[in-house]
Amino acid sequence: MINQTSIEFLKNLSENNNKDWFHANKKDYELYKQNYLIIAEYLLNGLKKIDPDLSYLEPKKCIFRINRDIRFSKDKSPYKTNMGIWMSKNRQNSFSAGYYFHLDLKNSFIAGGVYCPDANALKLIRKEIAYFHEDLQNILDVKAFKTTFKDFDRDINNMLKTSPKGYETDHPAIHFLKLKSFTTTHHFDYKEALQPHFMEEIIQKLSYLKPLNDFLERAYFEE
Repeated sequence: MINQTSIEFLKNLSENNNKDWFHANKKDYELYKQNYLIIAEYLLNGLKKIDPDLSYLEPKKCIFRINRDIRFSKDKSPYKTNMGIWMSKNRQNSFSAGYYFHLDLKNSFIAGGVYCPDANALKLIRKEIAYFHEDLQNILDVKAFKTTFKDFDRDINNMLKTSPKGYETDHPAIHFLKLKSFTTTHHFDYKEALQPHFMEEIIQKLSYLKPLNDFLERAYFEE
């Protein structure tokens, strides 16, 4: 599914990330883009069988432009050197839960959840967790989920040092309530992407995220 030509294109682009090289190798880019779309379609079709909320999504709406937004970045490299596929029932809402596939020669992974919600969305998610943290813990404790993703991503950048406003430090879900982002990640080596049945295995692993995504999404709709 993911072909060697696409891997080689990303490798060459990472070593020659400039407009002259890119335009001189436009044919290679067109082949890469075709494979990119095929992969997105395959992943999406697989997940639609598991998550009907994705049924209206089109593959072309799940992929990203190769051009980087360099306006506010110190890195002025003009092109992305990874393949990213974001599948969410509400792609226009930045805080909608979804499924993500990321192929990169240095850091490949799949992920899901809600990334860095704004203040209002964060408030709603924390409220849902505060009242129904046992539901959340049961989702995270499912063997398939735990083996693949383990837990929410946790680092100093996405966690508060103390309890959020309105919550006691001894709240039974304080380890969740301190989070500012609600994502979980499984890493893989990009070379695995060339193996038979890789995409089927990825779809299976992404399917373990559905209960978590459902839990996070319901925070936006429950009173």
